[in-house]
Amino acid sequence: MAKVFNWQLGREMEYPYPDAKPQRQIAMVFDTNKCIACQTCSMACKMTWTSGRGQEYMFWNNVETKPYGSYPTAWDVALLEKLGPQTWEEGVYTGKTIFEAADGKTEKVLGLLPTDEEWAHPNLGEDEIAGGNVPRGMHINELPHKVWFFYLPRICNHCSYPACLAACPRRAIYKRPEDGIVLIDQSRCRGYRECVKACPYGKSMFRPNQEVSNKCIGCYPKVEKGLQTQCVEQCIGKIRGQGWLSAGDPEVPRPEVPSAARADSKDARAASDDARAASEKVREDHPIDYLVRVRKIALPLYPQFGTQPNIYYIPPIHVPADYLHQIFGPGVEHAIETYKQAKDDETLKGLLLLFGSTPEIIERFEVAKGTARGWNGKGELVATIPLTEPLHVRDSRDAARGVVRLDVT
Repeated sequence: MAKVFNWQLGREMEYPYPDAKPQRQIAMVFDTNKCIACQTCSMACKMTWTSGRGQEYMFWNNVETKPYGSYPTAWDVALLEKLGPQTWEEGVYTGKTIFEAADGKTEKVLGLLPTDEEWAHPNLGEDEIAGGNVPRGMHINELPHKVWFFYLPRICNHCSYPACLAACPRRAIYKRPEDGIVLIDQSRCRGYRECVKACPYGKSMFRPNQEVSNKCIGCYPKVEKGLQTQCVEQCIGKIRGQGWLSAGDPEVPRPEVPSAARADSKDARAASDDARAASEKVREDHPIDYLVRVRKIALPLYPQFGTQPNIYYIPPIHVPADYLHQIFGPGVEHAIETYKQAKDDETLKGLLLLFGSTPEIIERFEVAKGTARGWNGKGELVATIPLTEPLHVRDSRDAARGVVRLDVT
């Protein structure tokens, strides 16, 4: 096992392969406070990528109701129980990851292989509440709510340390160096389903009629053209933002380029790439950098698994913090308080309003004079959103038509 630094855990951890950062890492932020589980994202993905024979049960994108919903059934609860205690001390994870908890002999990754029955209920637990019953006339006027649920949209996390990649005996799974998207080479896959067992998020799936595994491909044909993925573009709630994370780990010194590496041209190029990645600092005008690393309002899903996922979530403000700690790790209280103050924070509010404003990936943003603007990778202005809409108040009675207006604004 190699030693790699996982910044989400705040420490080094064991991983089967040495660290290899992509040139840039695709990432997304989902605002769970705005998701209404309309499943438009699920259908957009389904109709685009998994409408073929053998893919009937596949939902590369799904939306489940927490705490009781799950697809495949109990994907998280079962693995959390198998993993054992997950403890944090001052922001550093002191428990074991799925790589460190594996026996190292029969498996490289601690995992579970879902049964066909467990794949068969994508809407299990939908809209089921936690915290008791809701009596007639009940009024909820405090945070967090005594009774609650929330919707959790999920796709492949395109992890920095993918469990599927680590477990594949055929080395059929790879992480693209240009954007960090994780793909399965269908010509090398033999359908051993080790990736299906290893993925802690249940996002690698077996296609029985072709005897290979399939997974989310990050809509890479669109990403290569600077466009957002289907699930992001089609989200009618505008809860999703897509962009890039800076290559270097935040607040972590990277090693200098060794002089010996310059002797060999191949090693020199690799060392140069490492130096470039190390020198790339967090940028406050990058939408994802700003939300994840500057304001720290968006958090990873189950960071204790150790894969360093690149899909981030703004936690729901109405859910008890104890439950959110288990799902999103430390930093929940800060994220919630920051989100609650967004109405008075022009920059944060403006950036959140840019979600869903353009089909193109916003690589730079600016909020000034009551307007949020976003630019694509070519430097072209692709989105302009006012922070407040103009308000027009009409008379309650329309004198010309002799009627009373029900809506005066």
